[in-house]
Amino acid sequence: MEITLFQGLMLSLLAFVAAWDKRWESFFLFRPIMVGTLAGLILGDVTTGLKAGAIVELSYLGLLTIGGTVPPDPLMAGMMTVVIAIRSGVSAETALGLSLPFALLMQWFVIAEQSLASVNNKYLENALKERKLKKFIRLVFLPDTFMTLGYALITFLSVYVMQDAITSFVSAFPEWLSNGFSIAGGILPAVGLGLLLTVMVNKDNWPFLIIGFFAMTTLNVGNVLPIALIATAVAYLIFLRDKKQDEIKDLVENNGGGESDGI
Repeated sequence: MEITLFQGLMLSLLAFVAAWDKRWESFFLFRPIMVGTLAGLILGDVTTGLKAGAIVELSYLGLLTIGGTVPPDPLMAGMMTVVIAIRSGVSAETALGLSLPFALLMQWFVIAEQSLASVNNKYLENALKERKLKKFIRLVFLPDTFMTLGYALITFLSVYVMQDAITSFVSAFPEWLSNGFSIAGGILPAVGLGLLLTVMVNKDNWPFLIIGFFAMTTLNVGNVLPIALIATAVAYLIFLRDKKQDEIKDLVENNGGGESDGI
């Protein structure tokens, strides 16, 4: 499939909007499953976009930015996995492995941009001392603007300008190497889920994990949606129970209840 100039510009616009959302984390459009689905819509293959986005999302579930540690960029990984899968005709798992260089490239760009943006702090302090609010606002958004434009530019170069080179690069791989990327792409979602579980699972959550695993492996439901709906209902019931307990506790405390007055 040949990516047209219009599609390349639309993908760049998607990267720009998603990068802004990544900076502010408002709507989570930067997550791979969202980027992949929207990229697939732009390229005319929503099914592949959703599938590839879901695989990348699982792979990047447990990768967190902690302190100065910046993981490979999930936004670019989701974008390029879909583009490579649709453009080159490889599987989503293989495209996931091939998207890693682009995710690392964006990771390096983000680190460099954030390092340079630290120089901006001096000018922000001066603007505050001079009580120049408009100048302060412009300086606040300057690093974000530079970063989001960088996302758009790198995306345009990757998906449109270099598309023939990428296709030739993928086609040059021997079959055994392509199979290796496919196997690695199939393993990465399990690794991502495992990383997430190391953060989330504790003694209070283990029973729910066991129940969910048992339900998914024994019930012939065909997909995870019924299990997800049941889990949502259970979570909501627990939320209502905890909320009710907090209301009762606040009511007792506000009415002076307690052991001191015999209650």
